Amino acid sequence: MDPQELESTLGRNVRALRIAKRLTQIELSELANISVGALKSLERSKGSSLSTLVKVLHALGNDAWVAQLAPSTTFNPLALVEDRRGARRSTPSRVRRRVSP
Repeated sequence: MDPQELESTLGRNVRALRIAKRLTQIELSELANISVGALKSLERSKGSSLSTLVKVLHALGNDAWVAQLAPSTTFNPLALVEDRRGARRSTPSRVRRRVSP
């Protein structure tokens, strides 16, 4: 799916969610604290911001939809540093021996 098709699908899905909740564009735009024009642009795939999409989905009660797009990360950079430090410690250290003259 190319970006234009994806944007079109998102717009149709938002419109379908709005209609399923029996909301007009004016009502939803007020709930989402956006302009009616911004909502129309989103639904018609005429260019919209990520902020608008998130606000609309929140107003529709579909925050989980956004969570699917941005799953929480399980990467902890501090754990990586600790792992590396531990790996260094597990290798035997070299001992310099003095050579007698």
